Amino acid sequence: MKNWEQFLAPYKQAVDELKVKLKGMRSQFNQEDEHSPIEFVTGRVKPIASILDKANVKGIPLDKLETEMQDIAGLRMMCPFVDDIIRVVELLRKRNDFEIVEERDYILHKKKSGYRSYHVVITYPVQTIKGEKRILMEIQIRTLAMNFWATIEHSLNYKYKGQFPKDIQMRLQSAAEAAFRLDEEMSTIRGEIQEAQAIFNRKKETKNN
Repeated sequence: MKNWEQFLAPYKQAVDELKVKLKGMRSQFNQEDEHSPIEFVTGRVKPIASILDKANVKGIPLDKLETEMQDIAGLRMMCPFVDDIIRVVELLRKRNDFEIVEERDYILHKKKSGYRSYHVVITYPVQTIKGEKRILMEIQIRTLAMNFWATIEHSLNYKYKGQFPKDIQMRLQSAAEAAFRLDEEMSTIRGEIQEAQAIFNRKKETKNN
């Protein structure tokens, strides 16, 4: 790969554009005074070293990165409750500014490690001076608890290069279940939480006015 900056430019553009669009969805819920299933949205382009590592592990030739690596560009959508994840997925399915090519439900079908999240792989059209370029992107939708666990597991994965000691592996699996139980408990008092958030937002608006 002679020019990484040129190769990654459309991915960075796609992340920036789609972050604005998906954050706009949250703003629309707030304007309608409705519960937003989106807490916040983040995005990133995979670092070059990570691209090379994954290409090596998966056996992907560098000239096939565009078609075989789905997560060079990635976004994460955080949801307050587990039920909100399905709502967000349904909203994404209705959009016409990108095409969904694959969905992977790691909530109903969690990974062996305990990982839970919902992945949506899309092709997104980026407008460049040379014309339209459609790129693969991955959107991960998860709760805050799921994201906390996944972030810790990701950091440990770098340390142990995927070969976790047995005690660490067991503790991670236990922590994943604890995080999911927390999500379930929060769902049982969802109404109380949403009412409290609505009161807080009204007070904040009153102060601002």
